[in-house]
Parts: sequence; C-alpha cells; structure tokens
Amino acid sequence: MPSRTDQQHVVVAGAGMVAYRFVEALRSRDDADRYRVTVIGDEPRPPYDRVALTTYFTGRDPEDLHLGGDVWQDPLVTLRKGTTVTAIDRDARRVQTDRGDDVGYDHLVLATGSYAARPPVDGRDLRGCFVYRTIDDVADLRGYVETLRADQDRPLRGVVVGGGLLGLEAAGALQALGVETTVVEFASRLMPLQVDDGGGAVLRRLIENLGVTVRTSTATAKVLGARRGRVDGMRFADGSSMPADVVVFATGVRPRDELARDIGLSVGERGGVIVDASCLTDDPAISAVGEVACIDGRVWGLVAPGYTMAEVAADRLLGGAATFPGADSSTKLKLLGVDVASFGDAFGTEPGCLEVSYADAVAGVYKKLVLSDDARTLLGGILVGDASSYAALRPMIGRPLRTDPSAYLVASTDGPPPDDDLPADATVCSCNNVTAGEIRSAVTDQGCCSVAEVKGCTRAGTSCGSCVPLVKRLTDGALEEAGIAVAKGMCEHFELTRSELFNAIQVTELRTFSDIIARHGRGRGCDICKPVVASLLASLGTGHILDDDRGTLQDTNDHMLANLQKDGTYSIVPRIPGGEVTPDGLIEIGRIAKEFDLYTKITGGQRIDMFGARVEQLPLIWKQLVDAGFECGHAYGKSLRTVKSCVGNSWCRYGVQDSVAMAIRLELRYRGLRSPHKLKLGVSGCARECAEARSKDVGVIATDKGWNLYVGGNGGFTPRHATLFAEDLDDEELVRAIDRFFSYYIRTADRLQRTAAWLEELPGGIEHLQDVVLRDGLGIAADLDAAMERHVASYRDEWSEVLDDPVKLARFTSFVNAADVPDPDLRYETERGQRRPVLIAGDRLEVRS
Repeated sequence: MPSRTDQQHVVVAGAGMVAYRFVEALRSRDDADRYRVTVIGDEPRPPYDRVALTTYFTGRDPEDLHLGGDVWQDPLVTLRKGTTVTAIDRDARRVQTDRGDDVGYDHLVLATGSYAARPPVDGRDLRGCFVYRTIDDVADLRGYVETLRADQDRPLRGVVVGGGLLGLEAAGALQALGVETTVVEFASRLMPLQVDDGGGAVLRRLIENLGVTVRTSTATAKVLGARRGRVDGMRFADGSSMPADVVVFATGVRPRDELARDIGLSVGERGGVIVDASCLTDDPAISAVGEVACIDGRVWGLVAPGYTMAEVAADRLLGGAATFPGADSSTKLKLLGVDVASFGDAFGTEPGCLEVSYADAVAGVYKKLVLSDDARTLLGGILVGDASSYAALRPMIGRPLRTDPSAYLVASTDGPPPDDDLPADATVCSCNNVTAGEIRSAVTDQGCCSVAEVKGCTRAGTSCGSCVPLVKRLTDGALEEAGIAVAKGMCEHFELTRSELFNAIQVTELRTFSDIIARHGRGRGCDICKPVVASLLASLGTGHILDDDRGTLQDTNDHMLANLQKDGTYSIVPRIPGGEVTPDGLIEIGRIAKEFDLYTKITGGQRIDMFGARVEQLPLIWKQLVDAGFECGHAYGKSLRTVKSCVGNSWCRYGVQDSVAMAIRLELRYRGLRSPHKLKLGVSGCARECAEARSKDVGVIATDKGWNLYVGGNGGFTPRHATLFAEDLDDEELVRAIDRFFSYYIRTADRLQRTAAWLEELPGGIEHLQDVVLRDGLGIAADLDAAMERHVASYRDEWSEVLDDPVKLARFTSFVNAADVPDPDLRYETERGQRRPVLIAGDRLEVRS
C-alpha cells in the first residue's frame, strides 16, 4: 500500500490483548491509512488470549491463543516481538528500546499492562516459587513440576497464595499437573472482591469437594527452603506451617507505569497513568489504555474496560469524540469447573437497596440479586455453582426486572422471561460493548443468518464467550421475527432433529446409513450425523454396533469398543454391577492385569479400569475376562455406565433397604442401553446418601416405605442436583418409572444432551415428565414399557459377540500387515509400582519461538 504524504506514526508500547484491540480498532475504521502503527512487546510472541492461560495445562498449543493473525499481515502494521521500550523522549517524540532502537512517533499509546505482585515475605525468591501471569510463567511452572516429579516417589504438594480469580486459576493448573493443592487466602472468604460471605461459603465447599484444601483468614509469613535453596514448606502468621514443593503467588497485579513515572506523567495514588475520559495523559501526544491506565480514579484489571479504552483511543485519533463510558466489572468464570458470576452492585452498597437470595448447600448453589428499594430495578447480583441466568440478568442492570426476581434464582417450569423484549440498548457482550439492538440489527439490517455471522459482524461472544447463549437466543428470535426459518437440524446433511430422525427411522425401519441419508437427508454425512445415526440404530435394537457399515459410523471409542488414551493405547472396564465383585473375580482381574502389564485403578463408579492395552491385545484380554464371567462395561459408549450403590441394609446398621440388590437389578436391566449421552445411576440404602445418588441421571434413595426417585442430575463441567420425581415407590413401581423415564428421554432428547439439560428444556418441565411417566398423560406408557422390554430381551454382550465373529475381530490390529506387532513408539516408566506413559515432547509445554 503506498504511503500517504500526511501519514503519521503511532507507536504502541506493549503487545497484550488491549494493544491488539487498539490496533484492530484503528485499522478497521474509515481513513485508517492516515496512520502506520508499530507495536513493541517484550514477549517473544504475538499478543495472546491471557484469559485462557490455564488451557495450556489441558494440552492446548500456545499458538492456539494468538490474537490477530490478519492484523499482523497488514502492511501498515509492524510488530516487534521480544523487545522492550526502555525510555521516552517527550520533546523529540521518540522511544528507545533495550535493543538500541530509536523509534519516532506522532502519537504514543502506553499499553504496558501490569505485572504479577509478590508479597513481601521471606523466601519468595526461592526455587519453586512462581507467579501466574504470562505463558512463560505457566511454562516455567509446568517444567519445574515435571522435573520435580521425576525425583520424587510421593505426590507433590503445592500452595497457591491468594484465593481470588488468578489464585483459583492457578490452583486448577496445579491440579491438572497432579499436584496436591492448598489455597491460602488472607481474607475471610475466597474471591472476596467478587462474592459475599454466603457465596464464599458455597464456593469454598465446592472447591474443597474437588480435592483442593482451602485456608482463609491466613497470612503467609515465610516460604521455607532448607534443601538446596528450594521450597520445602510454608509458615503462616499464626505460627502454623505446612510442607510444600511448589508455591504460586497470585496476590494481584501492579500497573507497569515506570515509563510514565520516568517522564513525569501523573500517576494515581495506587499506581497507573492518570488519563481523562478520552484516554489521554498529561501529554496530548500520549494515551494510556488497559491495566496501566488509571481512569475514573482507579485501575481496571479486567479485559472489558481495557477493550473499551482501546476503542476510545482509536476513535479519538481518527477525529472522533468517544469518551470512556465507565467500566462494567461484571465477571463470569468457570474456576476449577465451578461457575462463578458477579455483576453490578454485587455487595449492595446502594442506600436502601434490598437483597433476594437463594442457597442450596447440598446442591452447591448460591444466588443473590440486589434490587432497588422498591424491589423492581436490578442493581447487581452474585451467582455461585449455577450461573445459567447470568446472560439474562446482566443486561438488565439498572432496569426494571420483567418478572418476579425468584424466577431468575429458582428453576421453574416457566423460567425467566423471554429475550425478545430485552431493551435494544441493553449490553449483551460487555467485553466488546455490544447491545441487544446491535445483534438484532446484524440479522435484520446486515443479513446475518447464523450465530457465527453475527459474532463476525458484531464481535459479540468472541472474547470470554459467556454471552454466547444469549447471543444465540437473540439471533434466533430476530431470524424468526424476520420470517427466516431457524435451522434446527443436526447438521447440513439432516434438517431433522435427533428426535425427529429417531421417529423416522423407527417408522421406515431403515437399517443402513446410506439408506437413511438417501431417504431423510442429503450428501455423504459428517462426524456429527454419522455417530448419531449409529446411536439411533443401537437404541432401536437393530443389531451389533459394528455390523454392516455401522463400524465406520462410530466415534473413536465405540469404533474399538474401548476408551482411547493419550498414548494411543486403550483402557478396559469390565462391568461390576452395583460394585459387587467376588474374591475370585478380583483375583482374575488382577491376574489378567498382571499378565498384560496393565495399569489398574478403582473408578468413581465402583469398577476397575485397566489402562495400557494395545489394540491387538483387546480381544486377548476380553477373551480371558469373558471366560472369567465378566462382560463389557460400556465405559466407551453413550449408554449406561454404572449404577453406584452403598452397602445397604444387608451390612450397614443405618440401611433401610437392600440398595446393592436394587443397584444390581437396575444395572443388569439397563446395561447396553444406547442413549443421547452417557447414563449414570446411584442407589443409596438410606437418607445418609453414601452412593451420591442425587448427582446422577437417575438417583434412588431408600425410605422406610420404599424408594424415592430423583432424576436429571449430573456431574461434569456443569454439575446439577437431581430433582425429586416420585416418593415411596415399591420395587416394581420404581423400575417401571425408570423404564419410562429412559425410554422417553431416548426418544426426545437432542444429540449429546444429558438428562439434566433435556429436563431443563423439556416443555412443561418436571410436571410434564411426571404426567407422562407416572400418569400416562400422553397415552404412550405402554409403548415406552414395550420399548424397554425389547431392549432387555435383546441385550447381548458386545465383546462376546466380537470374539465369536472373525470379521469383527479383524479390525483389532495395530498394523495392517502385522497383526501382533506392538507399536514401537509406546514407551513407559514406573510410578508408584505401576507403569505409565513416558512424557514426550508433545506432552510438554513448548514456548520457544
């Protein structure tokens, strides 16, 4: 692109997320070629998504989070990586770098961000002490832990100092590395800036249930390190101490404002370059944005205000009149798998305000809304454990709620009000300042016909992603309002939903994918619809999942009837109904595991998992298991996994019913039942609930009169407690109710939809389901009963059938031309008396550029 004679030069000191947004905003506007831009950053990589830093511990490549690939290809944009601005000459309008470069500017943007603070405690610089801020920080942490683990024959112990956002993220990182973790927080609760005492109590319980130890109201006095200058413990202000191998400081950040101080720019009392509403400093040729800027009297450590400042600074350079509108401090995060959200006046500081709260300590849920003194206008709120209503609530801050506040706090059949009357100026995406009106306009005025197109047009949902569900609902609503059909099919090959396709296959009795797609779809299928069709055929009891062309339709795990592991081997899980196994059975499992050198572990579902089997060994191992009386446990399938049970009244002095016998009955009845998602059950012999039945898709709890039935619970990323469905059922009533519940779910749920999510979206909710299952409100109870009886009568052990079929057996080879040759790349080492895969380069965090 030829240079304009009036072209000016903008230098950006810093190359973080806010610097990237500034460059993107500047270059995307009219007359942007008035400026060429040079970005100078001290990290050896382009700007990246710092919010998702913890994902590196789950295997993501550092390059996955790089921002703005297209921006850096712009001929008017230069990115200088791995170099730092060290000095600024305001009079000459030049900056110097640590590489000796001297760069002139017409306008300078300070976007140097912040640095992680370390508390002033003795020992903070010992080997084994880390902060949690950059890719290099997390890379160093991971490398140290892996090196230390190789020298230890015991679990490593980690301490995170700080129980705020970063602290809990760091705790998740340590847990992902297999480190026993303790979080130490000076305040009386976790996340003190986001949640109140009630929310903090629930959050603490949830975090502790995940295996993290929490110490609040605790001040760190010293990091101990007697061995070779390396961390080996912590001492606290109350005189107590604890052993530790690694310490992560997550006690906050401080603005990197040293450049501004050196040249005499005004800074705030607690740091940060003071800027006005246009993001200008004392010097009209210098702006400051992001965490280094002190605006409205404070420094904002969130990405959304930084993005807003970047937009304001870009607009001002191009002659606009934008001003900083104030910051939205709302946050919604998933920390260690726990949802936490805080928005608006979360602590109720407004005079005369009222609070409406809901807490369920058993379910691990705390919700609070702060309302105006007339109980109409929403001022703020806190959500812990279940933040599903955040997307609907946050845009309503400062506005009258459209229904009773309890509708947002406690699940009901009606649910919260629809999104179609959300005010046009209500902010939906706070990260990118996108309103409901702009989303609707993207559909009606700019022709966007999908969520992806709306995101590309408005940027809504492209940062933290918490608003995506609301963006989708608004997009769908706008499409329907415009008379445009909203695609509800599974994929581009089927316009039918999973439920509709289930009914179509049942009626037409088609049995191959090619016939089904020719009749009901188009094209050749994809990775979405092929496994769905395979699952539907299995649910309808039409034969073995590897029959005919079905083997090629399956997901990876179903394809080999085993769970694929990280090193390319498989795990084997024989069924152990109700967790009951004889001593002879245990001996056989041990003998087989020893013969094939398999790593063994007791699972959370009361079974034994054996890891490290090569593909060609699967039939050999299963032959011995089948001969010993075991059968397939379906740990790989979207089907029944386990029925967990306590010991019941046969041994326990508290038991009131035989929970083991009932668990075994249910497991043998529903084994192999293919469904939209995995199914888990639990049976507890008394109200003490040792089988944790209420965290399962179906939970059964004994009473003096029979059994209470709970449905729609699950663990996972979004834990949900099951809902009481029926009380004091006898054995036959219980089995019949579960039969109908599963049959109805299998016919009506969407693909990969757990029972909890299905129940939430089911029209009429739990009352409708009770009407269908218990009172035959739709007149289909006999059909549901018959469907389950067909399943029970037609059940065959999948692995037994494979062992009897040479055609199916032929697929279990490691190499096409050598059926019994092991993969030479498989390497193992011994840990705690068992083998595990050797960590290779792909397992480690590679950050060098």
